[in-house]
Amino acid sequence: MARIAGVDLPENKRLDIGLTYIFGIGRSNVDQVIKNSGVAPEKRIKDLTEDEVNKLQRALDPFKVEGDLRQEIEQNIKRLEETGSYRGSRHRKGLPSRGQRTRSNARTKRGKRKTVGTVRKEVVAKTGESTGGVKNG
Repeated sequence: MARIAGVDLPENKRLDIGLTYIFGIGRSNVDQVIKNSGVAPEKRIKDLTEDEVNKLQRALDPFKVEGDLRQEIEQNIKRLEETGSYRGSRHRKGLPSRGQRTRSNARTKRGKRKTVGTVRKEVVAKTGESTGGVKNG
């Protein structure tokens, strides 16, 4: 199993797909890394030699990946919150910060909600609860 930038890459994947498992490296960056390293993109990760792994590691040096990138993102969010910006307040509240509507969507950010409102009479009768304090039936 090849270990590049502190990440164990899946052995049976092609190199161009396997490199996307590194946080901060997407499909467009993969093309640059492979071009700079000179390793064939269709090669499987299990077939890489030590020399090729070292070339890939050197090709990744100009990119900010994994821990450094996560730390920078965290600092950017913390800066937004401390300056009191609108985006920072949205991050603090756990709501979308880029203008999306939240009335009917944003389930990923807001979580699953329970229905609030009136309950139908049939449901109340089945559970034995009543609004007037007297049991129905």
